[in-house]
Amino acid sequence: MSNAVAHPAYDYRTVRHFAIMAVVWGIVGMAVGVLIAAQLVWPELLASEWTHFGRLRPLHTNAVIFAFGGCTLFATSYYIVQRTCHTTLAFPNLARFTFWGWNLVIVLAAITLPLGMTTTHEYAELEWPIDILIAVVWISYAIVFFATIAKRQTSHIYVANWFLGAFILVIAILHIVNSVQYPVSFTKSYYVWSGAMDAMIQWWYGHNAVGFFLTAGFLGMMYYFVPKQAGRPVYSYRLSIVHFWALIATYMWAGAHHLHYSALPDWAQSVGMVMSIVLLAPSWGGMINGVMTLSGAWHKLRTDPILRFLVVSLSFYGMSTFEGPMMSIKTVNALSHNTDWTIGHVHSGALGWVAMVSIGSLYHLIPKVLGIAQMYSTRLINMHFWLATIGTVLYIAAMWVNGIMQGLMWRAVNPDGTLTYSFVDSLEASYPGYLVRVIGGAFFLLGMVIMLYNVYMTVNDAKQQDTIRDTSEPEPAAA
Repeated sequence: MSNAVAHPAYDYRTVRHFAIMAVVWGIVGMAVGVLIAAQLVWPELLASEWTHFGRLRPLHTNAVIFAFGGCTLFATSYYIVQRTCHTTLAFPNLARFTFWGWNLVIVLAAITLPLGMTTTHEYAELEWPIDILIAVVWISYAIVFFATIAKRQTSHIYVANWFLGAFILVIAILHIVNSVQYPVSFTKSYYVWSGAMDAMIQWWYGHNAVGFFLTAGFLGMMYYFVPKQAGRPVYSYRLSIVHFWALIATYMWAGAHHLHYSALPDWAQSVGMVMSIVLLAPSWGGMINGVMTLSGAWHKLRTDPILRFLVVSLSFYGMSTFEGPMMSIKTVNALSHNTDWTIGHVHSGALGWVAMVSIGSLYHLIPKVLGIAQMYSTRLINMHFWLATIGTVLYIAAMWVNGIMQGLMWRAVNPDGTLTYSFVDSLEASYPGYLVRVIGGAFFLLGMVIMLYNVYMTVNDAKQQDTIRDTSEPEPAAA
């Protein structure tokens, strides 16, 4: 009798839906980003009550992080957990509920934020009824994911699922604790936390939204899709486990570095700084592990633009996780805080790391879940890669130059102690950088539009070949 494991077919319906909506929401969120960047160059552009910078900026962050990034995480986690556990999704109807529920959250955000319905808390602007819906969807997501792992046909749990599982659990805790509010109407509430306590909890949430939503979840992607696309095993499985535990143990403590020179107790600020510096070690351990996975496969970069997306994302991950700890040092933060340097740092991670690894993963995944060999056009993927890379470099370089210049101008004093420059002087000096940012953002957006066309044509090819199925035969995962 054969000892081979009997592999079930996989449930790809919800994966397909999330993957396609990730591309759609990516265009929406990035289009809003380009618009508000343009408003800083041409302030009268679409300056109505509902479309000025203050209303659209939280819409941009929510759409890019939770709509584009969130749909990508749902799609890839549902895909990875099935293939690495050799089992189909647990509770497929509940998985479909998470798709409709999550996209309802996004639509409600797109309606309420331009109307000015906001809690004013960074990355947590949505009002209490939407927060409750988020909690219900997220708990459903956790049930589907962990129930699928519980019925796995493999003896071990692949490291990508460690990162995805941690991301799901921590985001649930962060969201629920940070969203404890007193509702005063259906569209307005106030936080139970106040003062320095409110600030600490908000940035415990805010920084770990970066640390777990935008880092741990996407590292789960990296540990699956980089080996798969390269056709190589992970460089060091032991290092991946060390990376996991070191990152998980450290990230939770770093949020206070957002509150240097504030009313937060000085010891808490120092703990945030020290833990942020410690984070450099696990972050670079993961980056090195991903890059070294290409040992023996570097030649593939010449012909494989999907692999280029994934490798460049690792480069930006390494760069932004060096820059972040450096900016958390109090003396550096005294120069960088509230300047465009912070915006450059955020987008080094958001565009260079998160978006690049998402795009590469989606290009790998979409043909698989449609049952065809490859995307409609490799040439369009290559074009997308260069637009995204050039756009990211233009964006972050402009913000770095602006930020350092602003920090130096704000600190400059005359011999008699008066300020050398007014705030308006620094704003005028920043104008060229803002214009370059619009150009960089437009490049990145154009790349996403090309991706949508490529995905649309790939779906058409699959329909013509009649390959789209609710289930698909398995392929052993890289390990």
